[in-house]
Amino acid sequence: MLSKERVGFYPGTFDPMTLGHGDIIQRATKMVDRLVIGVAINLNKGPMFTLDERVEMVRDELEVAKGKLNGCLVEVHPYDDLTIHFAQEHGAGIIIRGLRAVADFEYEYQLVGMNRQLDAEIETIFIMANHQYQFIASRLVKEIARLDGDISAFVSPRVVKRLYERVGRT
Repeated sequence: MLSKERVGFYPGTFDPMTLGHGDIIQRATKMVDRLVIGVAINLNKGPMFTLDERVEMVRDELEVAKGKLNGCLVEVHPYDDLTIHFAQEHGAGIIIRGLRAVADFEYEYQLVGMNRQLDAEIETIFIMANHQYQFIASRLVKEIARLDGDISAFVSPRVVKRLYERVGRT
């Protein structure tokens, strides 16, 4: 009997990708055979980076982290569809979401309910952020960079460089 490939889908805006995102990805690769990372357009959030830049940023970070991905095949794709439709399109049986705080849970709880109505076969798994990443939010990282603060504890050196360039720092 052949076992079915376990496919997970980790959606997000990744504007920019933080160390917290990387931690969730690394831990998710322990649970699935293939992890699809969906980089959402999400113009409502007013992204600092274009969709292509964010996809490239995630791919660059994964290339560096290759040895920490537990032999899992990881793909990165842009998307502008309903999360549940994108998960279906890529054969995902699991949607992976990272949680930092209670406020995240309230929002995520609503999403799970809606997604279950759209496709009851796709489960959502929450991964709690490790304590050292619980306070990191992309929105705050961008604000600190804009205001000439040090963001090196929140993002990789490659992302630091990109953010500083974007806000006119060298």
